[in-house]
Amino acid sequence: MAASVRRVILKVSGESFGRPGELGIDPVELQVMAREISEAAATGARIAVVCGGGNIIRGAAMAKAGTIDQSTADYMGMLGTVINGMALKEALRAEGIESRVMSAIALTAVAEPFIRARALRHLEKGRVVILVAGTGNPFFTTDTCASLRAIELGVDVLLKATKVDGIYTADPRKDPTATRYEQLTFSEAIERQLGVMDLTAMTMCMEHDLPIRVFDFRTPGNIRRAVSGESIGTLVHSRTPAAVAVRS
Repeated sequence: MAASVRRVILKVSGESFGRPGELGIDPVELQVMAREISEAAATGARIAVVCGGGNIIRGAAMAKAGTIDQSTADYMGMLGTVINGMALKEALRAEGIESRVMSAIALTAVAEPFIRARALRHLEKGRVVILVAGTGNPFFTTDTCASLRAIELGVDVLLKATKVDGIYTADPRKDPTATRYEQLTFSEAIERQLGVMDLTAMTMCMEHDLPIRVFDFRTPGNIRRAVSGESIGTLVHSRTPAAVAVRS
């Protein structure tokens, strides 16, 4: 991989917008995220951000309760991502970063429609493109949205910002002997059911040879490091000869 990544998709979960274990948007956490993205954008990279919405509502949990049909619950979840995207746009503006919110569903009062050519034009102009409302369809996760948009926009790498510093052989919170992988092939990640992303998202990346880097977004400077191509977290791609686990 090139030392300097020029175009990336950054996938941030809804949890990134709030304090650990809490719902909603925390102004301090939002400001921190915007500052980190601003520092990454200063490297000259072209950045598109896919927002999750779990801090607002989890459609899958609503559907599982049986009160709301899953299609409706999923659309509710998409609207949660719109709220996060609007908040991120304002926080980036406060950092002096120009950005655009682009939605997969029609919400012209608050966001532009996602049009591939227009998104590419925004990126060329150095704007951060904030992608909301998932794929615009129920039954698809925001991870799948990130994979789809990454392929459409021809990015160099999909960056998945998480709460842990990579992919482990087991849950490090439950298993003290768990070790972190530096690299994995897509096949290994799928076969070992490591939960990197949902199967649809992983398969799309594998078919299009699009690498995924999983890293801890809460470590200051990590978004900039990931965007710059530094070897942090875990890299999942097609050409790794063998999975390598290291002591974290």
